[in-house]
Amino acid sequence: MSDQNSEQAPWYRDGLQFTCTQCGNCCTGDPGVVWVDDSEIEAIAELTGKTKGEILLMHTRLYAGRRSLTEFANGDCTFFDPEKRGCTIYEARPTQCRTWPFWNSNLESKASWDSLAPGCPGAGKGAFVSFEEIQKRAAQTDL
Repeated sequence: MSDQNSEQAPWYRDGLQFTCTQCGNCCTGDPGVVWVDDSEIEAIAELTGKTKGEILLMHTRLYAGRRSLTEFANGDCTFFDPEKRGCTIYEARPTQCRTWPFWNSNLESKASWDSLAPGCPGAGKGAFVSFEEIQKRAAQTDL
C-alpha cells in the first residue's frame, strides 16, 4: 500500500532546495506576464509613494482580461533596476514573484525543475524547502 502512495506523490515529495540569489534573471529577458491584483497594485503604490492610478497607467497593462505588470522593450520588468540588478518593489512584489520558482509549470516534472538551473542560480541549491511549503506556494499562483 505504501508503494501505491509513493507512486501518487509528486516527484518532489521529499522537498527541494532553493535560495533566491537576487540575480534578477526572472525579472528580465523574454517578455511575459506578471499578474497583479488590486491589493498588490495598492501595495506597490504605497511602497513607491505613487497613486494607484499612476501605477495602473505607467506599470500595468490589460492582457487576456487580467492585469499584468509591464516590461520595457527588452523584456525587463519596469520595476527592475538594471544598475543594481534588483527589484525596486521587492517588499511589495506580486505573489507571482514571491512564489517563484514554485509554480506548477516548474514542478510538473523533475526535468521541468532541472531546466531552471541555467537561468536561475538558486534553483536546486541553498535552503531546504519542504513539500508542504512547496505545495503552499504552488497553490498561490497557477502557472
